[in-house]
Amino acid sequence: MKRIIIGIFLPVFLYSCQSKQEENNPLKHPSLIYQNYTPQPTDIVISRAEYKERLYGFWLGQCIANWTGLVTEMDKIGNIGEIKTGPFYTREDWGKKDEPSIWGQGVPSDLSETIDFVVRKKGEIWGADDDTDIEYIYQHLLYTKQKSILSPEDIRDGWLKHIQKEEENYLWVSNQKAFDLMHEGVLPPETSNPEINEHYDMIDAQLTTEIFGFFAPARTDIAQKLAELPILTTARGEAAQISSFYVNMYALASLVDPQKSQKEKILWMADRAREKMEQKSYVTKMYDFVKEEYLKGTKWEDVRDALYEKYQVNQEDGYHITSKALYCNGCFAAGINYAASLVSLFYGEGDLKETIKIGTLAGWDSDNPTATWGGLIGFMIGKTGVEQAFGKDLSDQFDIHRTRQNFPLDSTDNFNDMSKIGVFIVDRVVQEEMKGGIDLEKDIWYIPAI
Repeated sequence: MKRIIIGIFLPVFLYSCQSKQEENNPLKHPSLIYQNYTPQPTDIVISRAEYKERLYGFWLGQCIANWTGLVTEMDKIGNIGEIKTGPFYTREDWGKKDEPSIWGQGVPSDLSETIDFVVRKKGEIWGADDDTDIEYIYQHLLYTKQKSILSPEDIRDGWLKHIQKEEENYLWVSNQKAFDLMHEGVLPPETSNPEINEHYDMIDAQLTTEIFGFFAPARTDIAQKLAELPILTTARGEAAQISSFYVNMYALASLVDPQKSQKEKILWMADRAREKMEQKSYVTKMYDFVKEEYLKGTKWEDVRDALYEKYQVNQEDGYHITSKALYCNGCFAAGINYAASLVSLFYGEGDLKETIKIGTLAGWDSDNPTATWGGLIGFMIGKTGVEQAFGKDLSDQFDIHRTRQNFPLDSTDNFNDMSKIGVFIVDRVVQEEMKGGIDLEKDIWYIPAI
C-alpha cells in the first residue's frame, strides 16, 4: 500500500513496501528538537524514508562509478607536450584491454585488465577514494558538530584530524596545497587564494562538495550557502563555478517533476543549473557547446574530440590551460574535466550504466565525472534502482580508513548508517536554514519553496 502526499505543481517523493516497523518508527535524532510547524500550501513535501533510500543509492552509485572510472584514469589526455597518449577511447573500447595511464609505467590498471564495471559483492568492501572521502568528512563534521554550516575552523580542524600529513594521503594539486596551508595556519577561504594556491583552478572542489546539494533538497539557494566555504577551501573562479553547478544539480534532483523520464529529468536539471552560471565564462560556453552538439545528434566521441581541439589545442573561449605548460597539460584541470563530464551527462541520458560507460571512456581524470554522475543518478533511482542495474548482491560496506583516519569506527562503515546521518543533517537544515518543518508521524519534510 502506498502512502501518497499530494501537492499542487510540486514534486512529491512516494515510498511503498516499507516494513511496519519503519512506518511506525521513523528516524529521530535524540539531540535535535523537532519543532512544531504549520505547513503552507506551497511547501514541497518529501518523504524522509524515501530520501534515506535515495542517499543509499547515492553512496552505492558513486562507489561503482568511482572505481569503474579509476580503470581508465589518465589513460587518455591528448598529445600536447611531453606526454602523449594517442587516440582517445571510443565506445568500441568498452570491454577491451585497458591501456596504461600516464603514470602506469606501461602497466594497465590493477583493478581490471579490461575496461569494464568494477563492483564489490557482499562480503567485500568498497574502499574510500578522493571522490568520496572528503564528502564523508564533511558529512561527519556536520553531524558531530550538530551544525548546518561549517566554519573555517571546523573545516581546518576536520582536515587536519582526518587526513594524514605524510604520503600516501590521497591528496593532489589544490587539495594538497590547501592542506599544506592549513598546517601553516591559513584558514579557508584563504586556502584557495590564487596568490598562495597556484592550483585553485584544478578539479579538486568538484569531487568534494556535491553532497551539499543533497543536504538542501529542492533549495539551490540553501545548497549554495552550505557549500560556499567548502568550495572556496580549494577553488576560485571558474573552478568554483563548476563546483557550484554540480551542487545545484544535486539539489535540483529533489525538485524535478517525478513524472518526467530520466532523460527529461537530466535535461531539466542541467538547464536550471546552467542558468545560475556566469554567462560569459568558459564554463557556460562549454555547456552550450556540448548541449548543442548533443541535440544535433553528433556522436559523443566526436564531441569529446572537438572539446579537446577547441579548448586544449586552440584554447578558445578564454580557456588557457595549455599556455601554462603544466604537467600532463593540466589533465586534472577543472575546465576540461567538467566539459568531459557534460558529455557523459547528456549522452548517458540518466541511464546509470550508460553514463558510467561514457564517463569512463571520455578521457582525462575519468573517475571524477563518473563518480559525480554515478552519485547523482544513484540518488535519483535509489538503492533499488542501482540494484536493478547491477544486482542485489552488492556490498554495503565502506572503508573510510583506506584513505582517511581517526573516525570512531571499529571496522568499516555502511551505506545504511551513512544514509541515516544524511537524513539527520537534512532535518537540521530544514529547520534552521529553510525555516521548514518535520512531521515525524508522517515521516516527511515540509520545505518552503523558493
